[in-house]
Amino acid sequence: MQRSAEIERNTRETQIRISVTIDGAGKSDVSTGIPFMDHMLTLFARHGFFDLHVKASGDLEVDAHHTIEDLGIVLGKAIAEALGDKRGIRRYGHFALPMDDALTMIALDLSGRPFLAYNVTLPVDYINGTDVRLFHEFFLALTNNLALNLHIDLVRGNEVHHILESIFKCFAKALDMATTVDPREAGIPSTKGLLD
Repeated sequence: MQRSAEIERNTRETQIRISVTIDGAGKSDVSTGIPFMDHMLTLFARHGFFDLHVKASGDLEVDAHHTIEDLGIVLGKAIAEALGDKRGIRRYGHFALPMDDALTMIALDLSGRPFLAYNVTLPVDYINGTDVRLFHEFFLALTNNLALNLHIDLVRGNEVHHILESIFKCFAKALDMATTVDPREAGIPSTKGLLD
């Protein structure tokens, strides 16, 4: 059975449609109106082997906050729907990823209980006009809507592009690990019998 989903969210601030296939080939078609966000989501798809299609428009004349936060909401919902009851998955994922001067470590659990630890200090507030502090809001929204326990730790890094690229690639690799089907797991990977 193909693990995929498509979610659409329309508000007075944003209009977003995301489709995701968990067992993909890393193909993507991303258009958010925020070039740096397009770059990060394309990296996420490629390095997690997720097929990802994103079409988003938002009130960027105000700022990027609503668009970036709502992208996290919709992506989280789409991944959650694609995973269904999470039967057979590994559940846990972790990765350490270097990107030149930057090193990120991520551990996550598809537990059904949302929690975000975001230990990231960025050297500047903006890149190409985008407020990089909004990536905390993206990961918080994604965490809450995927019901994910996510720990992001920036170990070191001086250049903001390298730092954020390291984070998105590392998240992709850890999520790929957690969503992979384990042939030894016949049911739900929990002694409770559900992940909720």
